[in-house]
Amino acid sequence: MSEKASSPDEADNTGDRPSVERESIVVPAEILTQAGWAPPTNPVSPDAKAEQAPQVFASNQRKVPLSEAGYDEDPGGVGRLGVILGSVLAVLLIASAVTMYYVNKDGDSKPAAKSDSATASPSAAASDAPTQEPVPPIKDSAKVLPTVSGDFGTKAAITLPKDAPDGTFVVKELSEGSGAKVDKGNWVSVDYTAMDWQTGKEIPGSYGEENGKPQLYQAGNGSLIAALDNAVVGHKAGSRLLVVAPPGAAFGAQGNSSLGIAGTDSLVFVLDIRQSTAPGAVLSGDVTPPPADFPQVKDNGSKPAEITPVPGAADPTELKSHVLIQGKGRKIESGEKVLVQYTGVLYKDGKKFDSSLDRGQAFTFTTGAGSVIEGWDKGITGQNIGSRVELVIPASLGYKDQASDSIPANSTLVFVVDILDAGVGGDS
Repeated sequence: MSEKASSPDEADNTGDRPSVERESIVVPAEILTQAGWAPPTNPVSPDAKAEQAPQVFASNQRKVPLSEAGYDEDPGGVGRLGVILGSVLAVLLIASAVTMYYVNKDGDSKPAAKSDSATASPSAAASDAPTQEPVPPIKDSAKVLPTVSGDFGTKAAITLPKDAPDGTFVVKELSEGSGAKVDKGNWVSVDYTAMDWQTGKEIPGSYGEENGKPQLYQAGNGSLIAALDNAVVGHKAGSRLLVVAPPGAAFGAQGNSSLGIAGTDSLVFVLDIRQSTAPGAVLSGDVTPPPADFPQVKDNGSKPAEITPVPGAADPTELKSHVLIQGKGRKIESGEKVLVQYTGVLYKDGKKFDSSLDRGQAFTFTTGAGSVIEGWDKGITGQNIGSRVELVIPASLGYKDQASDSIPANSTLVFVVDILDAGVGGDS
């Protein structure tokens, strides 16, 4: 499974503006189709792609701004696999939870990224990919189904029947959760167990794998195989689903040779929906005010926070961070795809230059991938999921001596970041 916009991390943004040097690598969609869980995509012109991609100020890729926030991510959640070396990603897609990456149409980017006009278009790269056959309708039963044992949150034991599958696309709720319902466009984190019905072979999942983590993607946007993309819509977080996917809901007649899946094979998944997050979601909880020498923060709910700088304070030379709301989730590791809301202002006068909340769309980026400014990578890696963090980022870890639209050269930046969720995913 696989997702980009510009934001405050490195130096520039991606959007519709003239491109500058890019520090990230776009993985062609054909690699994902051959090696992972992405369905074949229809070719899209590079020009059309450029028009769709908004820019965000945390990303290292610069585009003409569609908003003051030019990150490299798709606002509507049309994700795409991101800024990771193609060779490494292809291996991971086969061997681990990354196999479930979906191809993002615009990918992640981190705050303040630069763009490269020479970057290849994933849509153009996938122009020779076979067309995906129509997805069959979802039903909740079939003549014969695998049996499943085990509890939500643990690896499922799947017992395959002797009979062959009848070609029905089945999504059966084995247990109902009590969390938020997954609407189309919501971000979801999903753990999974998977098997090939025809061969009886287990497909690498997120349980029991080294450093296994849930998949993080936007539901129902057509950027994943239907067995994963469509199956979770309408179900609540905390639910366990049995999914039987005929070729039309999986890899189609071309199959997936890298995973040993033939074009006639039906796949069986057990999906555990960990979390469902609306694109405009924000955190809430007990707030620990920042120290006196930090810019002060006023929470405005679903609107950008008010960040007031300390009058006359000298620009810091090192990254400073303060946890405003302490999350209860696990710590973010380098290489994870992270879902955040953020607001960024200038340290000097508190002038806002970007906020994902103004767009009502959470932003994703992959830590340690060089897709956001260095201050974001260092400030968010190691924080707990569910935390709200204030970052004071010196120019040396931001845009350095380069101006960026309303951000002057050599500017210290202040961000308030809600870490909503994290998992396996990628930028592009």
